[in-house]
Amino acid sequence: MENAPFPISSWSEDDKPREKLMLKGKSALSDAELIAILIGSGSRNETAVDLSKRILASVTHNLNALGKQSLSQLMQFKGIGEAKAIAIVAALELGRRRRAEEVVELVKITSSKIIFELMQPIIGELSHEEFWVIYLNNSNKVISKTQLSKGGITGTVVDVRLVYKVALEMGATSLVLCHNHPSGSLKPSEADKQITHKLKRAGESLEITILDHVIVTETSYFSFVDQGIL
Repeated sequence: MENAPFPISSWSEDDKPREKLMLKGKSALSDAELIAILIGSGSRNETAVDLSKRILASVTHNLNALGKQSLSQLMQFKGIGEAKAIAIVAALELGRRRRAEEVVELVKITSSKIIFELMQPIIGELSHEEFWVIYLNNSNKVISKTQLSKGGITGTVVDVRLVYKVALEMGATSLVLCHNHPSGSLKPSEADKQITHKLKRAGESLEITILDHVIVTETSYFSFVDQGIL
């Protein structure tokens, strides 16, 4: 990387793209500032932002046109070596692929059967137990699925703080608990019940609801809600 008298760390607060992104969010940054984050530093006489502005000006500030630039074309700019050119090309290619993908419709949880259909392919045929948490938004749509433990279920393996830390970070308003029984038994153990109620109590003060706890086997399932024990 070239020696630069204008490293990002020395810029004023509003001119620091990394800090600006953290403080104000990604949408507050200009195209040039986003590219400046990618390249990190400019040339000896030019800041990363100014260099980025010059690169954008060469394609009339059109990101689609910039995405068609070759490595050799980008490396014509003083301060852009091979590594920086590759970073720009890779970032724009990710953007192109993102646009090309269809928006994935989030799965809405409306019944225990949907939970089973969602989780059976993941844990239904495993030879060991796994405990998962499904995080939902306020429309009961799945935000994320996270493995909580693997190999067995006891009260000691449940990190309640982690479960709700992730929930708060994701903005989840409710959870679904799910684990598998490799034996094929659908009967919940005492440990299963204790974990369920422990997590339910912990969520009450945060106003995050446990909607259900579903035990999954290869061919069937057991719902705590359907059976009236949650």
